[in-house]
Amino acid sequence: MTDIFQKKRSNGKPELEKAFNPSLEYRKQVQPPKRTSGRLSNIALLIRFLKPVTWIPVIWSFLCGAVASGAFGWSDLFGVKFLLGVLLTGPLASGTCQMLNDYFDRDLDEINEPRRPIPGGEISLRNATILIAVWSLLSVLVGYLIHPLIALYVVVGIVNAHLYSANPIKLKKRLWAGNIIVAISYLVIPWLAGEIAYNPDFTLVSLLPSLTVATLFTISSTGTMTINDFKSIEGDRQIGIRTLPVAYGEKNAAVIAAVLINLGQLMAVVYVLMLNQPFYALIVAFLIIPQFMLQFGLVRSPRTMDVRYNAIAQNFLVAGMLVCALAIQNFRL
Repeated sequence: MTDIFQKKRSNGKPELEKAFNPSLEYRKQVQPPKRTSGRLSNIALLIRFLKPVTWIPVIWSFLCGAVASGAFGWSDLFGVKFLLGVLLTGPLASGTCQMLNDYFDRDLDEINEPRRPIPGGEISLRNATILIAVWSLLSVLVGYLIHPLIALYVVVGIVNAHLYSANPIKLKKRLWAGNIIVAISYLVIPWLAGEIAYNPDFTLVSLLPSLTVATLFTISSTGTMTINDFKSIEGDRQIGIRTLPVAYGEKNAAVIAAVLINLGQLMAVVYVLMLNQPFYALIVAFLIIPQFMLQFGLVRSPRTMDVRYNAIAQNFLVAGMLVCALAIQNFRL
């Protein structure tokens, strides 16, 4: 049975293939799980390629922007516009960026994540290119259906994904630049998209509160992106990617990440106070406390505490985003 994602194998010439691609000797051979049908296997592989776990923060940012617009009600959660927004910010736009990252990082993934579909030999570069092209077009189309400007935002996000992962620029190699551009793509762009989706008569002045809060949380998100870098220190060193943990050491990078995470949220608290919303500012301030407590363990042992920290602390950070969105909504009423 032919799988459309399966990489073509050489017929009877494995040694010749190794000679032209020595890295194949070091790849882990991944046997895909048995499926009852080829279609199910293809769907499961596609989902792995799209990395659904990465969709959640982008969808959440879109929700926060919608709430901040002042024109979004909780009944709209089941409306066509919101469902299109979830489809766009989740499996389409975020999925496209994840596929691009896997495509351009295939050599790095051979070291850090050899079970990913491309280094594992389950998706050929040709089929990956086709999928990326189709997903990019679908993303722009769905963005246009919501609002023409959102389609432009989608294009900017896809360009950012190329800048982040593709040579020769490859911003992820350039210390701060990589984390910043990812934070902007994951937070500022979808937040503004959510606002514009429900407030089509926007002006630059009306967008200012959302833009300010989203930018402040981008500072915090730059810190959380740094924590994600701890899992791939060895591979990053070998490839020459200068993440904060590689450049400054694990503990120093953990301290920098913690400062950024707290600083962005504290500045958001101050801004919400400036909007004359003290109740919401107090809630956001209280949400910073458990994150601060968890950061002591992170600094002591970054490599072993990174996953635990993000799994727990991120919940408080994203809750603070929604509280700030509610503050903006209340400010506009």
